[in-house]
Amino acid sequence: MSGLVFFSSASGNTARFVASLGRAALRIPVSPKELMPDPRDPFVLICPTYADGEGRGAVPKQVIRFLNDPSRRALLRGVIASGNRNFGETFALAGRVIAQKCNVPLLYSFELAGTTKDFARVNDGLDAFWGTPCLTA
Repeated sequence: MSGLVFFSSASGNTARFVASLGRAALRIPVSPKELMPDPRDPFVLICPTYADGEGRGAVPKQVIRFLNDPSRRALLRGVIASGNRNFGETFALAGRVIAQKCNVPLLYSFELAGTTKDFARVNDGLDAFWGTPCLTA
């Protein structure tokens, strides 16, 4: 089965979004002292953006640490990003950065904890994404 891995800070916006999807998901811990999840199947990463005004620091350090493991990174199939539209060009920047660096598609971007429309779109999109056979394998 293919699933979700997500990071959510203490604000809990991303965790609320993931809970609203109603899908199984592994959480990347906030504390570096906690063990990282060890996905066994391909996954989509859901990640918030924490950039300064210049875009620096967009990808949370915990997510970088998680993806620095080659066996975990090899299972990454796509990314969904969140952000705050008040930050203009850096809205959901973490997703674009991860997609480019890991050569996976940016599947969706949403604001803060998302809306019911976002939940429906992401669930429909994930069903379609996981149901699409790979043509290059």
